[in-house]
Amino acid sequence: MRKFLIATHGAFAKGINSSLDMIIGQTDHVFLIQAYLDEQITVEDELAAVLTHVNTNDELVIFTDLLGGSVNNIMMREALRQNVHIVSGFNLPLVIEIILGDADTPVIEVIESALASAKEQMVYVNKLITQQQND
Repeated sequence: MRKFLIATHGAFAKGINSSLDMIIGQTDHVFLIQAYLDEQITVEDELAAVLTHVNTNDELVIFTDLLGGSVNNIMMREALRQNVHIVSGFNLPLVIEIILGDADTPVIEVIESALASAKEQMVYVNKLITQQQND
C-alpha cells in the first residue's frame, strides 16, 4: 500500500491537507507532521508515531517543504529505508498527482511524471497575459 506523509515547518502541512480534502476529497493514508508548533514534541517523535502505521510492504512518499531545511534533514534519515521516497519543495499540484497516481505504476515513475507536471504549473501569470495580449 502507498502511504503519504506531508512534513512541514508549522501548519503548512495542515493547510495542504485541507486543500486536498477540498479538491480531491478526503484521502486515506495521509499523515501530517507540523513541526515546531509544540516545543514539547520533537519532529523525531512525530515521525516515529507515523512510522508505526507503515509496514515493510508499504511504500511511503514523504513531502517536505524545504530542501536542506531541518524537517527535510530529519526525514532524509528514512530515505535509506526500502520503499521510502522523499520529495522536497512540493506544490499542491504535485501532491495531488502523486496521491492520485496509479497504484500499479511504480512509485518512482509516478513521482518523476508528477515533478515534470508540477513544474509546468509554476507560471508567472503576468508574463503569460502579456504574451497572449501581444499575440
